[in-house]
Amino acid sequence: MDLFQYRNNELFCEEVSIEQIVRDVGTPCYVYSASTLVNHYKRIADAFAELDPLICYSIKSCSNLHICKLLASAGAGFDVVSGGELYRGIQAGGDPAKMVYAGVGKTDAEINQALDAGLGWFNIESVPELENLQKITAQRKIVSRAALRINPDIDPKTHRYTATGKKHSKFGVAIERAEEIVKKYAKHDYLRMTGLHLHIGSPINSTEPFIEAIEKVLRLIDGLRKDGFEIDTLDIGGGFGADYTKDQSPVSTTYAAAMVPLLKNSGLKIIMEPGRSIAANSGILVTQVLFEKDSEEKSFAIVDAGMNDLIRPALYEAFHFIWPTKIAQGMLPPVRSERPDLPNLKKYDVVGPICESGDCFAHDRYLPRVNRGELMAIFTAGAYGFSMSSQYNSRPRAAEVLVQGNLTRLIRRRETYQDLIQAEVFE
Repeated sequence: MDLFQYRNNELFCEEVSIEQIVRDVGTPCYVYSASTLVNHYKRIADAFAELDPLICYSIKSCSNLHICKLLASAGAGFDVVSGGELYRGIQAGGDPAKMVYAGVGKTDAEINQALDAGLGWFNIESVPELENLQKITAQRKIVSRAALRINPDIDPKTHRYTATGKKHSKFGVAIERAEEIVKKYAKHDYLRMTGLHLHIGSPINSTEPFIEAIEKVLRLIDGLRKDGFEIDTLDIGGGFGADYTKDQSPVSTTYAAAMVPLLKNSGLKIIMEPGRSIAANSGILVTQVLFEKDSEEKSFAIVDAGMNDLIRPALYEAFHFIWPTKIAQGMLPPVRSERPDLPNLKKYDVVGPICESGDCFAHDRYLPRVNRGELMAIFTAGAYGFSMSSQYNSRPRAAEVLVQGNLTRLIRRRETYQDLIQAEVFE
């Protein structure tokens, strides 16, 4: 699952102890395992090798330049959803021709930026966007490729905020309208709309929603081809789950076993957009206990990380396993769960210093008794952790550290108070 392991009752990332990292950079900090990132990418590539897909790492999941550069060097393209992510991908050494650009609100400036860069594919979310893209490519006389995003009305059985393939979603066009749209707009001198795109949500911890969505869109493609329309590319999106608890998500080979047989004889160029399944278990958030507070109703472990550092528990009610980085003998949890099967645990709410009641990483979580100054690891924080962080309450954002073997590298310094106001100061 990852290379965060306890050795002699102390947590290590690869060959480096978390305590050593904290001595150098302080808390809160994000710590990433380079080998885990690359291994997770390669497992997906190997599992789907029969399709020879273009695997576009989803930058939004964890967007640090050094991590993007690491994955680009491993062979990844990039899935981008803004001009800023396109810029990041290029700065990280990514090939724009191996990038796909999704998002319902692409501005004209972002479209022109992508055309100038030589973007691989636009994933088109609506008819007005399609018409605008046709106009801009024609005005500039630049030939570009596009895929129409299909909303197949599939329930991915995930949080309502991250389900993107239902009819009420803002993403894509209803599958019932897709044939009409392709027939009306596909033949254009500058915008080659010969692809279709699916992305039904994340995280999806079973194969059934993918199978249902792919089968629906393959029937659509068969009909379009019979009517003389060229469809040569299918972007099947991302959304693979990650193990926030043990064996929560299928492994890459399980996803592939369900999906590859459907696609291997389709004659389609396959694109994939994994993010969480690569990054989530590749990173942890390390925080320090400030206080233990007991009230009549509850006990609180107050830590120095807040919802500005990791918003997933507050936003999605997401589970993240939390455990001290140094433990007593015999206190290594057998599995990452809300109540490990261990003696002498105490029930806590793990909370941060933000002035919001929602600033809580875990409710009623069973932990060893906490002590001021000890370090806690919040696991499976590599995806949608730092990339969703903010400066709320005027809190400088955390440092990021990348570990490879016995080497550590600071890949983002901790922000300073001056950083908080820098964009607001005019000489």
